[in-house]
Amino acid sequence: MRYLRTFLPWIAFAVIATKGDWRYGAPAALLLAVWLLLSDRRAGRGADELVMEISAAFFFAVLTAFSWAVPHSPLTPYGPALAMGWLAVTAWGSMAVGHPFTLGIARTMTPQELWDHPGFRHANAVITAVWAASFTATGAALAVLLAAAPHATAAVITVKLLGFAIPVAFTFQYRKAAARRRAAAALTPSA
Repeated sequence: MRYLRTFLPWIAFAVIATKGDWRYGAPAALLLAVWLLLSDRRAGRGADELVMEISAAFFFAVLTAFSWAVPHSPLTPYGPALAMGWLAVTAWGSMAVGHPFTLGIARTMTPQELWDHPGFRHANAVITAVWAASFTATGAALAVLLAAAPHATAAVITVKLLGFAIPVAFTFQYRKAAARRRAAAALTPSA
């Protein structure tokens, strides 16, 4: 459930700003992002575990300031697409610097002796790539949908939900498969 907690600010923004006014969704998401970040830091979590929380705090601080400074910006209806685009930039960026954002989170759920194993790093690169691809596709789909049918609230909500549900389902299934592979390898006698 750590992944769900990580994305609470984004989910809050998606819910509150669905009707197109990000002046309320952005500050609510910012407050939630800062609260999560501070509580996680107090709990001793390192920056590598908090990539999305740090990204959320930055994004929603900028978006809050912008939404109040330019309340009638032509970008306003595209808030959901911008949010997903920022998530995509964060995810792809974490991979580009060689530290997939899921790595820090996965370390909290994995025995330390596996952290340096190439399979662990590979698994997190794959999982992060799926999240990044989902964010990219969702952001693009939302931009097109909001341009073509700005009042199609049900469709916008569906796209947003799929943008999170698909990588969540993939992550859980991939982790289960990896655990089965490790268990099978442990049972196989070495030659």
